[in-house]
Amino acid sequence: MESRIQKLIDEMTLEEKASLCSGLYNWYLKPVERLGGPSLCVSDGPHGLRKHGPGEENASLPHSVPSTCFPTASATANSWDRDLIHEIGVALGEECLQERVDVLLGPGVNIKRSPLCGRNFEYFSEDPCLAGEMAAAFIKGVQSKGVGTSLKHYAVNNQETLRLTIDAVVDERALREIYLSGFEEAVKRSNPWTVMCAYNKLNGAYCSEHEKLLTGILREEWGYTGMVVSDWGAVNERVDGLQSGLDLEMPGSKGITDKKIVAAVKDGSLDMGTLDTAVSRILALVYRAVENRQEDYRYDGDAHHALAWKAAAQSAVLLKNDDSILPLKKDAKIALIGAFSKTPRYQGNGSSLVNPTRLECAYDAFADRGMNITYSPGYEMDSDQSDPKLIEEAVRSAKDADVAVVFAGLPKDYESEGFDRIHMDMPQSHNDLIAAVASANPHTVVVLQNGAPVAMPWVDQVKAVLECYLAGQAGGPAASDVLMGDVNPSGKLAETFPLSLSDTPCYRYFPEGPRTVEYRESVYVGYRYYETAGKDVLFPFGHGLSYTTFAYRDMVLSASRIRDDETLDVTVTVENTGDSAGAEIVELYVRDDASTIFRPQKELKAFAKVYLEPGEKKTVSFTLSKRAFAYYHAGINEWHVESGSFTVMAGSSSAVIHVTAPVYVESTRTDVDVPDYCQSAPAYYHLPVGEFSVPDGEFSALLGRQLPEKQRRLDAPFTPNSTMEELRRRWIGRLLYKVVRHEVRKVFLTAKDDPTAIRMVEQTVSDMPLRNLVVNSDGVFSFRMMDALILILNKQRIKGILTLLGIRK
Repeated sequence: MESRIQKLIDEMTLEEKASLCSGLYNWYLKPVERLGGPSLCVSDGPHGLRKHGPGEENASLPHSVPSTCFPTASATANSWDRDLIHEIGVALGEECLQERVDVLLGPGVNIKRSPLCGRNFEYFSEDPCLAGEMAAAFIKGVQSKGVGTSLKHYAVNNQETLRLTIDAVVDERALREIYLSGFEEAVKRSNPWTVMCAYNKLNGAYCSEHEKLLTGILREEWGYTGMVVSDWGAVNERVDGLQSGLDLEMPGSKGITDKKIVAAVKDGSLDMGTLDTAVSRILALVYRAVENRQEDYRYDGDAHHALAWKAAAQSAVLLKNDDSILPLKKDAKIALIGAFSKTPRYQGNGSSLVNPTRLECAYDAFADRGMNITYSPGYEMDSDQSDPKLIEEAVRSAKDADVAVVFAGLPKDYESEGFDRIHMDMPQSHNDLIAAVASANPHTVVVLQNGAPVAMPWVDQVKAVLECYLAGQAGGPAASDVLMGDVNPSGKLAETFPLSLSDTPCYRYFPEGPRTVEYRESVYVGYRYYETAGKDVLFPFGHGLSYTTFAYRDMVLSASRIRDDETLDVTVTVENTGDSAGAEIVELYVRDDASTIFRPQKELKAFAKVYLEPGEKKTVSFTLSKRAFAYYHAGINEWHVESGSFTVMAGSSSAVIHVTAPVYVESTRTDVDVPDYCQSAPAYYHLPVGEFSVPDGEFSALLGRQLPEKQRRLDAPFTPNSTMEELRRRWIGRLLYKVVRHEVRKVFLTAKDDPTAIRMVEQTVSDMPLRNLVVNSDGVFSFRMMDALILILNKQRIKGILTLLGIRK
């Protein structure tokens, strides 16, 4: 293939090469005419296809092809099951083959820094080990069918607020240990066909032109050989991006930025070899995709629906089960309460929105079983306010039942791509309903449908809580299976549920803007913070109950002392001590017992899911390498182990450890000074039980540089990266804002669109940088017009008018 590609490149003109480096339109790459083949098709995912045909720019759901809606990543990560995730990937690959999709745009492996991120439902975990393993399994599954994936969003894209322009300020150690490790794991284990760069800046440079990120780390350190593509509209300066390692710009600019590439090569500011390298990667993707296409391929829709059902059931997490109220008795009189039981919240909103092949609800699943049920809606689907009549009706139903099962959670307008949540609360109507029903019937079970953690002010009033997350098109019957005991729950939380928002480590620092968001909590993300600070949580990372019980014993290490260039084998015996067959997830953590540099109390380093019959026991094996004991040393740009004692721990959650064993690890680097921030940044060594904060000077010491300005000065000049909201400070900016808002709504919204889609579009317009108008308007708004407008906005009206007329360049 390399020789074929090189021969083709040698025959191409400069203009052809430049043209190949941007998309044809939203979902298609430009055809390579010399290959005689069609253009490649890409599609949003990652829990189902959202394919649109050529020219179908409208993002509304009815315009996408029907596709199996699998549970979102926030749900499937709770399975901790690599085989299941791989199976879902295979199924999605098959659907791509049928729909002639060459690259599926997923998975998303960004870390859940805060429970408020509006896009958390698309991401796996707060922990990079779990996120990376899940992503690798997904990628292998999809690509086993000859369909590519796009690992995203690289990197540090952890808030939706101002995502197109925000600068994520992160210390190097946290960057490597938390925010890049999941990407690294996925790249090295599964070699995705493409990696998608994020919108935001990282430590001062846009990810789309971040040479260290795209070339230094991704290619030179990790050995990645595939293609790097921009997120849609993420390109700042196209030539700078190309020089930094960005191969393909999407969705394209109708040739506008291609001309910039041509001009740069001609004037010598861009080396032809750099362009040829990008073209070779794009052509390699094209060849691979075309060669793997299968004509007239058809997937088994029934089998895929069954898999979605299985995945939802395996991903459900039993958070609470007092007095073993679950599973429900077959002859129980059940009050099904909550509109979600008939009209489920089953997926997120935004670019991952799927048009499901079918949709099944919990009410129908119970009815199909012939159960003795009554139904009360309990709340209005489109209102946060409690309806006394609906609650009264639900209370009457609950009083007359053996068990009340309330379906509640987050409506779709609470979480979406494009904006972040502002609190952790469910609608007041849901909370009031649960409290009233629990008062009326002490045997109350709550089933949650939400994309991220929520506050549960009623948790002590109910007997059981089943967290289903956004469980896809078969989430209803899957919940019924778990509630009735046909499936023994085995899911465990892939993220911590804090008691309150103020307990989160980034509470003071999320979301931020307008210029920067500071990651002052450093490596203390999720359970790493809660465990180290000794802070109580609602439900800990890795928590999940079962209808059976398990016992851990006999942790055995292959050695009591190793060097850091040696591996350590660990075995743990697990026994099913209950009466039901079930699965247990063994979580293996490591603690540095006496480190000089600040480190979390424990960190997940491996995990395994084991299925056991009653009375059966199995020995689970792990192998730990240097990385399990190392921290990232920013001074030497390497992973480094500080010689000393470590504790290996196996548990059923981050808070429940069953067996431990010590090991001494000797560093092979004796010439390295371990960083000590006890004097310069003591906040990282003494985490408070109360609200966490880090003074400016201490975060600056950790960064090793001065903090960038957080706010945009009111007298600062307007630039191509000024947002539409910022432009509204001038009358001409307000006028442009109204025009753009009108045009965007006309393209992306229909009369039937709900408030969530409207809010997402409105926020997107407000956060859009001026430069995006050039690309998004297909050249109607040109670079010359943008330059002229900026001059006028900056009160240089004469120069602006002359530029607009083409008199001044």
